Amino acid sequence: MEEKGITVSPRQLEQFDTYHRLLAEWNERMNLTGITERDAVYEKHFYDSISLSFFVNINEAGSLADIGSGAGFPSIPLKICFPHLKVVIVDSLNKRIQFLSHLVEQLGLTDVECVHGRAEDLARLPKHRDQYDIVTARAVARLNVLNEFCLPFVRKHGTFAAMKGSQSGEEVREAAASLRELKGKIRAEHDFKLPYEQSERHIVLIEKRDSTPKKYPRKAGTPIKQPII
Repeated sequence: MEEKGITVSPRQLEQFDTYHRLLAEWNERMNLTGITERDAVYEKHFYDSISLSFFVNINEAGSLADIGSGAGFPSIPLKICFPHLKVVIVDSLNKRIQFLSHLVEQLGLTDVECVHGRAEDLARLPKHRDQYDIVTARAVARLNVLNEFCLPFVRKHGTFAAMKGSQSGEEVREAAASLRELKGKIRAEHDFKLPYEQSERHIVLIEKRDSTPKKYPRKAGTPIKQPII
């Protein structure tokens, strides 16, 4: 991370250590992740989450929404490294929100809101609709579905960052119609590999060109069942 200009203080290292400990403890009671070994968590979850900052200037962003965050990736590692961020975490499973709320408290983080609900419903609320500088989702769904989940949260000229595994040209191509409908335009695509395990990662950066059309997002469950094509 230092090679990318990111330094981590002793306090931040302590927060990451606590994060790993709590993740492993809670994972014994509920399914948060299939990865609990320390080095793997640090690389495949923490480093992978922070990698977004290699391609997006997080220092210039004030707010970030993480849609379908699961165990807090990528938003919590980003918040630890960039404490100025105001973060909203959205997840449809209340048990995960309970874990995330406890995690935020134990890490001593401020300006983090953990919200239980469906993205399609929450994006209809004025406090969330067209509001966030950066919206992200990590390994949640295919891009044509993610666009409808996430772009309604992005402010005009803000950024939706879709964090994926290996590159899929087909997935990007099939998302063209949803981008047009939801006022998004692909600004850049970035590929890299994790430093030790060498797994491929792909980040698609999408600019929100205008406010979300009134008919989107459609009612909960529809984007998965009937993607925009």
